[in-house]
Amino acid sequence: MTELFADPWFYAAAVPAVILVGLSKGGLGGGVGVVGVPMMALAISPVRAAAILLPILVLMDMVSLWSWRGIYDRKILRTTMPGAMAGIGIGWLMAAFVTENLIRFVVGAVSIVFVGRWLYQQYRDRGAIEKASPNWVAAGFWGTVAGFTSFVAHAGGPPYQVYTLPLGLDPKVFTGTSVIFFAITNAVKLVPYFALGQFDTENLAASAVMMPLALISTLFGAYLVKRMRPALFYPFSYITVALVAVKLLWDGAAGLL
Repeated sequence: MTELFADPWFYAAAVPAVILVGLSKGGLGGGVGVVGVPMMALAISPVRAAAILLPILVLMDMVSLWSWRGIYDRKILRTTMPGAMAGIGIGWLMAAFVTENLIRFVVGAVSIVFVGRWLYQQYRDRGAIEKASPNWVAAGFWGTVAGFTSFVAHAGGPPYQVYTLPLGLDPKVFTGTSVIFFAITNAVKLVPYFALGQFDTENLAASAVMMPLALISTLFGAYLVKRMRPALFYPFSYITVALVAVKLLWDGAAGLL
């Protein structure tokens, strides 16, 4: 642990990673939080990065739940959460067989197609905000994918957004619903992560050091989103999904090759 805390490269990677994840957890940028593990993996192993980041994610979720309390869409949670729980279970069972790089590549590819579809819709409808209808089959499918990719690589944001962004919710409702979805998902993930031996004293201590920064960045993200208009929020969210998709594709392809 002493060597980790004395390593300037750990802080150079972990500090911006925690800030970006915190802003995302506050509601700013949505799926951009998936860069946390890859960024921290520049200084430490990806497995250790994921283990250090998960308790931080749980703290961020608690802060976000307080910041967005009472603002959510009950139907979306009711249709996506069962799938998310199933996805976590599948991820747990397949932890020894599925690589993070494969998951990153697949999630990145799906996200690129998703953003391309949105760009076409913007061109076709001259920039109108999309308003798709809720669909329990799609909700169950993408909820499962989000739970699975969240467990394997902390990359549940893009699959979740594939279903929820086209619904065209008010930004506050969209963010509040997302907060509850991932708060429950991350809390449930603690059990299998512990069972797989992902937590130890050193990793938990590193998590604790980063928690004040996590608190501040999450609150700041929520502050910004609460003042965003839908006309700005949705293009910003899709752009961040595109950037994350490119990052996931790059990391996944590099790891697979």
